[in-house]
Amino acid sequence: MEEEFEPIRQQQRRLNLTILDVVKKRVTKLLAAGIIYPISNSQWVSLVQVVPKKSKMTVIKNLQDELVPTRIQNSWQVFIDYKRLNQATCKDHFPLPFIDQVLEKLAGKSHYCFLDRFLGYMQIHIAPEDQHKTTFTFPFGTCVYSRMPFGLCNALNTFQHCMTNIFSDLLQECMEEFMDDFMVYADSFDACLENLSKVLRRCIDTNLVLNFEKCHFMYPIEALKWISQKLTSYPPFQTPLLFVPSWDTQASTEGSSRTSDVDFNFDQPYIEAFQELKTRLTSAPILQAPNWDLLFELMCDVSNSALGAVLG
Repeated sequence: MEEEFEPIRQQQRRLNLTILDVVKKRVTKLLAAGIIYPISNSQWVSLVQVVPKKSKMTVIKNLQDELVPTRIQNSWQVFIDYKRLNQATCKDHFPLPFIDQVLEKLAGKSHYCFLDRFLGYMQIHIAPEDQHKTTFTFPFGTCVYSRMPFGLCNALNTFQHCMTNIFSDLLQECMEEFMDDFMVYADSFDACLENLSKVLRRCIDTNLVLNFEKCHFMYPIEALKWISQKLTSYPPFQTPLLFVPSWDTQASTEGSSRTSDVDFNFDQPYIEAFQELKTRLTSAPILQAPNWDLLFELMCDVSNSALGAVLG
């Protein structure tokens, strides 16, 4: 903990009946699993937060008998707001891997296995002398975590550090890891099966539990592909620019009117540019994994509206 910070006790806030029932069920489940336990007094007390989980979109009719896209909310995510505790915590700077470099290391293999850890963070025990700092309050009392919960500022770095230590001799030899997912690979089915046995044996030896429903075994991959199920609609949040050809040129038409002194008219050129961008964002390009034994060529291009480059 940082020396200048003092313990902070936050007061319980009112919860509506729907949220209260969600919190009660979640706490009961964690108590039964032994992940949390009751505590009567603690210097640190944080609050419970409940946010809606992402749900699928559907179409319903409004009062004017018009079809309107609507998101139906039927599930919730319960977590603890450790903002005050995180401000007082000394930060862990253990490095995290770059996902693009992980994918490059997987290039050229014929078979892969994708493994997912079950409740990844909560498989890490918290030191007994630090457990009281994770105290949270809810309308039925106060509890603390005996396992590392989501929301702690050092949770991701601590988890990555732990997994790196467990699989240190296997990394870059037969597997790669990224947070709570790791990939086993080989040049043949038999070799991949042998590597998978090594990884599973290590999981058994270290009591690391996997989520079978999210694991995929002996999956042959010839190239990196976009997941087709996620390309059926226009992405609503982060825009993928890395592998979209001529993105700058297509986007320049729309971006050219982003000034306060120019009236914006969404006429035919903008409509065509917008439709072209949506088409490129919802199509699946095939990305060939790099072969590091060959030379690379950097191809540049420039116009009055954009500057781009392709590494081939």
